[in-house]
Amino acid sequence: MNLLLQTTHSNLQAQIAVTGSKSETNRLLLLKALFPNITLANTSNSDDSEVMEKALKGKEEIVDIHHAGTAMRFLTGFFAVNEGREVVLTGSQRMTERPIKVLVEALEQLGAKITYEKEVGYPPIRIKGQKITTSKVNIPANVSSQYISALMLVAPKLENGIEINLVGEITSVPYIKMTLALLNDLDVKTSFEGNVIKVFPKATVEPKVMTVESDWSSASYFFSLVALSDSASITLSSYKENSLQGDSALVEIYKQMGVVSRFENNSLTLTKDTNFKPETLNLELNNTPDIAQTIVVTCLGLGIGCHLTGLHTLKIKETDRLEALRIELTKLGANISVTNDSLTLIPTTGINHNVKIATYNDHRMAMAFAPLALKVPIIIENAEVVSKSYPDFWEDMKKLDFNIS
Repeated sequence: MNLLLQTTHSNLQAQIAVTGSKSETNRLLLLKALFPNITLANTSNSDDSEVMEKALKGKEEIVDIHHAGTAMRFLTGFFAVNEGREVVLTGSQRMTERPIKVLVEALEQLGAKITYEKEVGYPPIRIKGQKITTSKVNIPANVSSQYISALMLVAPKLENGIEINLVGEITSVPYIKMTLALLNDLDVKTSFEGNVIKVFPKATVEPKVMTVESDWSSASYFFSLVALSDSASITLSSYKENSLQGDSALVEIYKQMGVVSRFENNSLTLTKDTNFKPETLNLELNNTPDIAQTIVVTCLGLGIGCHLTGLHTLKIKETDRLEALRIELTKLGANISVTNDSLTLIPTTGINHNVKIATYNDHRMAMAFAPLALKVPIIIENAEVVSKSYPDFWEDMKKLDFNIS
């Protein structure tokens, strides 16, 4: 479905409950599969998490995870160590174009049995679960942190745990630390010193309720709305100031775009600083690439420039997000250039009206561009794609008096 978004005012007032973090939920779903006496609360209602949960509970030989990249990586690790189980792990056409070789090779170092059904290096893959006793593995440090987390999450159930040597400069450290923190919450012993991660074996854990914090990536769209508003007070739940999620960096980043954040009673209130003076942004987003789309669209709406670096992982997401941003922002009248790992936006004063934004089967393209409706009417194509991470997004936009048709 295509949605036309427009509004008659930009004074935003609302209280919104955001679904649980997809990143935390998918990690905890896998840990629950390993330790069934864990109870989960405030889990994500995203398509990705539903696919992940179904795959973990299912008994089928063919496991189709559709567009869910996190599920592909985490389940590769899970099924590789699930002794005696054989599955073919596959997904959408785009998923068959997203590389998995680095993770497969790391698991093979440990003794896993994985073969490619079609093109070498890409799904679908056939996994024959093995008892894993080897504990030491090398993996490039600049790959998606999900590869590394996939190894860490299954490590407690390995006879000798795991020692991961990260070769080179590490990408997305916050997501690695999130995985470590969740393991530590279950009293799994870990260490992360220099470029070496160790996770020690643990046969059982004590019964425990694990409550998922709301998703910070989803919160980014409300930071953008407040930045582009004339005035605003939007309260989001449930968020904590000392978050495990790397995208909580939004608080400091959006302070540079006139958004004031206040934490109180397990919620986060965003207000507009009316004395804000916009300036060009220079940001290194190596640890928070998922919020790059939101940031550059906000900058366009504010009429400021930006130079964003550390974006190399965006090329292998649901789409090539850098190229998608270049195409769609250019349609809106932006002067933008991209490389393999960076994006530069030149300040512009005008935004074209009633532009149709293609979403490329990418949930973040749909939601990142939506706040521009505060400035001009905008059409989001295939708007239902938001269900991948935030099924309630359009309903929550209506709470802010957006006319959506």
